Amino acid sequence: MFGVSVDSVESHKNFAQTHRLPFSLLSDSDGKVAASYNSLLNLGIMKFARRNSFIVDPNGQIAKAYKGVDPQTHVAEVLRDLQRLQETN
Repeated sequence: MFGVSVDSVESHKNFAQTHRLPFSLLSDSDGKVAASYNSLLNLGIMKFARRNSFIVDPNGQIAKAYKGVDPQTHVAEVLRDLQRLQETN
């Protein structure tokens, strides 16, 4: 599991340390990855990655997409869906 946003590597490092994240954060400073997942909000001089999540299956296909997630409840939702996906495969 990993996170991707358009913030800098240094910003990710500080955020991950401050919040003790149990996963890596990847920098997408040019926004190409976010754009490819239809998750880039480009306001001209500023770019933001929308708070979306995706479960990608072993074949590289999107098995589940979550748009505009709430960080407080999202982990439980993803874990539940991962379990369901594993049960059906």
